[in-house]
Amino acid sequence: MIKNYFKIAFRGFRKHKLFTFINIIGLSIGISACLVIYLIVYYDLTFDKFHKDSDRIYRVVTNYSFSGEVGYNSGVCGPLAGAVKAQVPGVDVVAPFYTLSQVNVFVDGIGNVPTRFKNQENIILASQQYFEIFNYKWLAGASKTALNDPKQVVLTSEQAKKYFPALSYNQMIGKVVTYDTIKTSVTGIVESLKDHSDLYFREFISYGTANVVKDLKDQLQLTAWGSTNSASQLFLKLSGKTPAARIEKQLNDLLGKNTKKEKGNTQDFHLQPLNDLHFNTNYGSFDSGHVANKTTLYGLLVIALFLLILGCINFVNLTTAQASQRSKEIGIRKTMGSSREQLIFQFLSETFLITLTAVLISVGMAPFILKAFSAFISPDITSASLLQANIIVFLLGLTLIVSFLSGFYPAILLSSYKPVLVLKNQAQTGKSQTRNAWLRKSLTVTQFVIAQFFIMATLLVSKQIYYALHKDLGFKKDAIVIIHAPWKNKQLSRNLVFFDKLRSIPQVTMLSVGSDAPSSNSTMSTEMLYKDGKKEIKTDVQEKYGDENYLKLYQIKLLAGRNIQKSDTANAFLINQTYAKVLGFKNPSDAIGKMLKYNDKEWQIVGVMADFYQRSLHAPIKPLAFLVNTAIYRNNTFHIALKPQTKDRNDWKKAIASMERSWKQIYPDDDFEYHFFDENIAKFYESEQHTSTLLNWATGLSIFISCLGLLGLAIYTTTQRTKEIGVRKVLGASVAQIVTLLSSELIWLILLAFVLVTPVAWYAMNKWMEGFADRTTISWWIFALSGAGMLLAAVFTSSFQTVKAAIANPVKSLRSE
Repeated sequence: MIKNYFKIAFRGFRKHKLFTFINIIGLSIGISACLVIYLIVYYDLTFDKFHKDSDRIYRVVTNYSFSGEVGYNSGVCGPLAGAVKAQVPGVDVVAPFYTLSQVNVFVDGIGNVPTRFKNQENIILASQQYFEIFNYKWLAGASKTALNDPKQVVLTSEQAKKYFPALSYNQMIGKVVTYDTIKTSVTGIVESLKDHSDLYFREFISYGTANVVKDLKDQLQLTAWGSTNSASQLFLKLSGKTPAARIEKQLNDLLGKNTKKEKGNTQDFHLQPLNDLHFNTNYGSFDSGHVANKTTLYGLLVIALFLLILGCINFVNLTTAQASQRSKEIGIRKTMGSSREQLIFQFLSETFLITLTAVLISVGMAPFILKAFSAFISPDITSASLLQANIIVFLLGLTLIVSFLSGFYPAILLSSYKPVLVLKNQAQTGKSQTRNAWLRKSLTVTQFVIAQFFIMATLLVSKQIYYALHKDLGFKKDAIVIIHAPWKNKQLSRNLVFFDKLRSIPQVTMLSVGSDAPSSNSTMSTEMLYKDGKKEIKTDVQEKYGDENYLKLYQIKLLAGRNIQKSDTANAFLINQTYAKVLGFKNPSDAIGKMLKYNDKEWQIVGVMADFYQRSLHAPIKPLAFLVNTAIYRNNTFHIALKPQTKDRNDWKKAIASMERSWKQIYPDDDFEYHFFDENIAKFYESEQHTSTLLNWATGLSIFISCLGLLGLAIYTTTQRTKEIGVRKVLGASVAQIVTLLSSELIWLILLAFVLVTPVAWYAMNKWMEGFADRTTISWWIFALSGAGMLLAAVFTSSFQTVKAAIANPVKSLRSE
């Protein structure tokens, strides 16, 4: 029986090749989108789910408010871990660790000459309790005592093979690994985590090492309750029945006992669940960890669902439109004894075959789609991911669901025909024809609603990105190169020599030394106090450092007063216009000469700068002070303005090459890195650019699927109205009149879809734009252009068939009747 169903299905496919092709292409596009998006979403949603009792694991983070400004820090103060162990009941495991960066590692090489691994990352100071919370497989060493003593280290298998490629794991135990100047002994090897995890650390130095190494002890600040460092992390595993709120209260009670509260300033600890670690942008994962956005993931799921719905709509529309052509087949089958259940199963099996074909095509397309989007999806998501067991289960489930959604209504409709009416050519009564026509119209409107929503969203996102990249940010951003001096280099003379080398390069027009660029992800802030004789104004103020060329190089305007000078290292600074307004000065010149208390000293305002954006347009402009620091030449950043390129376009390349040669002469042990400032600005909006790329694809695919279905319906409609078109032409109707007649219904459907989608799209756009402190306007032309574009695309697609039908010879069409 089933074999017979499939034979009939294949015959039907051969008979209706075009409609079958349209259905398969529409479904395969929707299923491909679902498959790729499922891979992305599944990847992010499964981070650190494999740890035992993961629902009881929390990271302690710090929240604070300062004069109305809210701040977040993923770290804690140094003494908290010890206090929790001693004074907080209800916690099974307390695991502090401290992240280290850019560490030079030395291991014994050939002939006792140490092999150096420069600037290694993902190294932490950790206690044995770290491995009690997180699940690692031990390959060598004692799992319970490997980090009990100072100067011990545990390596992951990946790092162990990198350092000791010729040794077995057991032979590595006892080997010496030196971190800068700290000699450690390997006491354990654990298997590198294979599952998705934010715990990407590869080397674990015993936490007790800080007790015998002064530099580390100073960094950990184990007695400073008032100092919070994001490198100092603390994880807790709560006992089974202990609520997180109770532990949180005890932690904040500890903080209150050991710190003094200041009016207007608050600080408190918060327990962040392990499953929130991968998604919370306030705290991040760790120093360089990827943080996913749940809103983006859910948005991707909606896009996948929409594209899948479009494919299913095409199938339902075309199948119901063809219903009359299969009516006699159904009538004969019922006359011969087929039950309605058998007919439903037959039609569902046909749908299943089409869906299965679409799924197989989708699997073949997936590697190419992954490659197309490789720039902004994790490198861990590859074609090999398609072979995972969960993906196979997902595809099987998707095949069944799509088969049911696409085939259920057509199967019910086709199997409901009465054989007596069918054989009298009365298969569809007036009511059933009207009902089917309304269903097709409703589904077609739904397609156009989805397609126009994507068009509107794409236009707005593109407009906001253009606005952000071309807005006057208050500084020059083109033709500026930024080079960071090696942060471990403490020799002032080296930086001064490099400064002179840069100044001698012909393509360099101006050079400045200071802290970070005007707009960057790196921020420093402090508290400043202003007394106007009546009241005190205490403000959290961002700090930037630089020399007298900084403002000139970035072309930051000075609204009042004078520029900074070398002699201003301890008594004077500039503020921005926003800070002047916070202090109550409507006119910038009124702020000149006023005194502020900073670092327990009185400082004078000597100039007021025009506002500029310190971060992206997501964040508002904040109060800022610009200072000269005595250490700016010791360990800071070089800002280099280049001359405009000449016709040969090689000037900047020559300048970069000269910089690299000078770098290698002065800092031979450090890698040369440089960045163009305008590229750094563009990186602020990578997320929006990725969103724009996804929307471009989704928009293109939705329009393609909708127009594909529209073409199928146009072919069916013109075929059904062949005789009517012939009669109209004989009676004198022109080609234009017939095309208008056939297209008028389509135009009304698109206009209806436009009316329905516009308020929904406007609301969604407003919600998305709330994420920007400075944003573009939602212009009327976004909606007009999307409606007109969809209308043109639809009319153009259907015109292939309507014009063909309109210019056909009426004699042939009437003869065929």
